[in-house]
Amino acid sequence: MRLIAIGTCLFISFSLFSQKKLLFEDKVYEPEVKTVQLFPDRNGSQDNTSTAATSLYESNLVLEFDDLRSDRGNYYAKLIHCNFDWSKSDLNNLDFLKEYNEFPINDYAYSGNTHIPYVHYRFLIPPVKIPGNYLLIVYRDGEQSDLLLSRRLIVYAQNVSLRLDNELAGSGTLRATNQQLNFIIDYSRMEIVNPLETVHVVIRQNHRWDNVRMDVKPSFIRDSNNELEYRFFDQDKSFNAGNEFRFVDFRSLNFPGQNTASLSRTVKPFHLYVQQDKIRADEVYSQYNDFNGSYVIENRDAGDSKISSNYVETTFSLSSSKPLNESVFIGGGFNGWEKNDENRMNYFTSKSAYEATLLLKQGLYNYQYLVDSPSLDANYFEGNHFETENVYEILVYNRPFRPNADLLVGYFVIPVNQR
Repeated sequence: MRLIAIGTCLFISFSLFSQKKLLFEDKVYEPEVKTVQLFPDRNGSQDNTSTAATSLYESNLVLEFDDLRSDRGNYYAKLIHCNFDWSKSDLNNLDFLKEYNEFPINDYAYSGNTHIPYVHYRFLIPPVKIPGNYLLIVYRDGEQSDLLLSRRLIVYAQNVSLRLDNELAGSGTLRATNQQLNFIIDYSRMEIVNPLETVHVVIRQNHRWDNVRMDVKPSFIRDSNNELEYRFFDQDKSFNAGNEFRFVDFRSLNFPGQNTASLSRTVKPFHLYVQQDKIRADEVYSQYNDFNGSYVIENRDAGDSKISSNYVETTFSLSSSKPLNESVFIGGGFNGWEKNDENRMNYFTSKSAYEATLLLKQGLYNYQYLVDSPSLDANYFEGNHFETENVYEILVYNRPFRPNADLLVGYFVIPVNQR
């Protein structure tokens, strides 16, 4: 019987191992991997509410994550160059790297006095030779199919310039629920042949890849001026403006902050109940500051937040008189906007509410409730207001004859309704 049990475990382990398929997106492949962050580290000042973007000449992106296993793992990282649409490019490793493309992750620390022990890992992304999209993968024991996580990052060069029109946001260019960007790209500083075919523009909102506008085509091409004009007359290139993000603050477990309802300390890990949320779709716009969907890890009760912060079972609740036929998810930067079973809300008739419980590290979190439906707006519960403060990124790619791959030749951050 003992041999059978061992064989069964080995079979299950092998089955799980074989089911890991690399996806060219932000993905966690093992449930023990938590709190994956990829952000700029500027002169020791870490901005983990910013996007995973860096200049070709800075190379300052840092990956951090926790592994809820008490023993240190033998982990490696690798970069994969991608085209503008996140398909794998045809470049070889030496086309974009100066060294062998496998990097051991040796910077780690064990958590101290936490309810759930974990190991915290840190990895500085190596410099690359050309700008573009890169997929960072982390895997075990040098076996690239034994994946832990994948994360998208962008490395840019500023070879083109961009100017906005005089009506970036307002009643002249927006419906009451949408935001739209009109702009002109000037490529006079570089040679581009046939820009309609070789230039690809991507627009995204609040550092999200799940609702990105991919391969946006220009409205006008002015060859004589080396300009591409993007002026949109339809709604498919605009964005639902959304609402300011909801937030919950449990940076302290001794004195839980705003929007926490109760904290059960009778169990470990502790169980936090977030104050029940209401549907906001029909409410008037209310202005307040947020992180545009990001989150901050911090422990105000102890020392180093990276290794002293506790993991907390966190229950979110949204009151609703009846359930929708469509799936409802809780989304934010903390889960990469993934729509999976862990982030799915369950409806409880007895409570007239949706609920989901997630294991989260102490911090301050932005989040929203999103509907996954072909007919309903994703912001069905949140509402859309053109006054909402959002940040947009415009990414300009060009595919030259050599190298035969999409290079990120322009990256622009455009705040709308900046406070």
